[in-house]
Amino acid sequence: MQKVLHIDPAKCTGCLQCEMACSFENYGTYATSKSRIKVFDFHHTGRKVPYTCTQCDEAWCLHACPVEAITVDKVTGAKVVNETTCVGCKVCTIACPFGTVNYVQETGKVQKCDLCGGDPACADACPTGAITFIDANWTGIDRMKQWADKLGNQTAAA
Repeated sequence: MQKVLHIDPAKCTGCLQCEMACSFENYGTYATSKSRIKVFDFHHTGRKVPYTCTQCDEAWCLHACPVEAITVDKVTGAKVVNETTCVGCKVCTIACPFGTVNYVQETGKVQKCDLCGGDPACADACPTGAITFIDANWTGIDRMKQWADKLGNQTAAA
């Protein structure tokens, strides 16, 4: 069963625990600048929205890489950057329509979310449940039905 990060912006408080957990998981330091997930702050509304790689099926980053440094993890389905192979050309950063592949000046390589090998630190650290790691098949009719039930859309008594 494939799982995906599910982000519910309505639950995000902007605490940045996801960014801190990500940087610690990947670099052993609490530095939001090193995080592979970012919390976008819509100043005019006060809303905060976490965003990171969506591990899209099209994987423009993977197809654009001229040295095949981005591969698919067979277990998690994550598109993973092999830092040994990456030459830092940044073609993948241009190819990603969501801007979630980032160049790291210190290493001369790119980084993106790799789902922490199947146990995303950002989801574990999120205190409000704005970021969860859920079954990828939880979409479509079942999801709409659950929302309808939440809204009180039960069958009327005859």
